[in-house]
Amino acid sequence: MSDSPWTIERIHDALAAPALAQRFLAEINKAPAHELLTTFAKWERIARDTQAALDRADEVIEYDARGEEPPGEWVDGTRRIQEAADRIRAQGAA
Repeated sequence: MSDSPWTIERIHDALAAPALAQRFLAEINKAPAHELLTTFAKWERIARDTQAALDRADEVIEYDARGEEPPGEWVDGTRRIQEAADRIRAQGAA
């Protein structure tokens, strides 16, 4: 992760998903002057979190490529995801 200061361009690039980056640009461009810092800080946090998640995913991929278990405690969320999918299907969404 870079130690460079966060800028509009860096936040845009760190968001990774084009739709999310577009949403950021729309919000920052439409924010009134008195809300610019708050809007910037919100998206800086989102960009930091996104970048941290991507960095962590890269680390896990590297462990997997070496045939090793990544460090830390991992929780299997398969059952919880299946239950949520079942609830959504029952509501007629899928």
